[in-house]
Amino acid sequence: MKPYYLIPLLFLSACSSTPRLVLQPQPQPLAADTVRYPEVVRAYHFGRYVDPNDDMVMHEQHVVYRVEENTRWDLRPLRAATIGGSVAFPTEPAPRDTAFSPLPVNDAVLAEVNAQKLATVQIMVQAQTLSSALAQFQAALQQAKTNLQETAGLRVSVIEMKKRLDALETAQRQPPPSPNVPTNETPDSLSP
Repeated sequence: MKPYYLIPLLFLSACSSTPRLVLQPQPQPLAADTVRYPEVVRAYHFGRYVDPNDDMVMHEQHVVYRVEENTRWDLRPLRAATIGGSVAFPTEPAPRDTAFSPLPVNDAVLAEVNAQKLATVQIMVQAQTLSSALAQFQAALQQAKTNLQETAGLRVSVIEMKKRLDALETAQRQPPPSPNVPTNETPDSLSP
């Protein structure tokens, strides 16, 4: 028995899908000092792929490092611990995101916030009053449109009634036609 039936299986095993490009960013390193933000470098792992600019070039699997964010100064004030009257190292690193930093609070800011809240409540009440007045205006406008249509219909019917009344009055004023008096003449179809 000859193993010719295994040849198609060999061709099937040679068929494979093309590898996909997989990007896996590396975890961000922790900040070592709090005076400058660290540089953020991420590594991206690429599988085999054909160069998009030249289809005659194939790249083998490799890692590409990309600087995502350059280093820069941390301009926020440090929260420092005092040891014996001198400033020591910060107790905790300053947060990177401003959303996590506390808001400055003093009497002027609180007064302004309260004034803004009061103004907002007053505006909401006025908006509700305005919307109810607008709803009443819309209802009155719809009623006026309906009344206008009914008035136009009544006006047309009054005009028709006046025409019929005028026609009846003119008919009543005309003298009645003379009664048919029998004559000896034979009726002629051509005579008036």
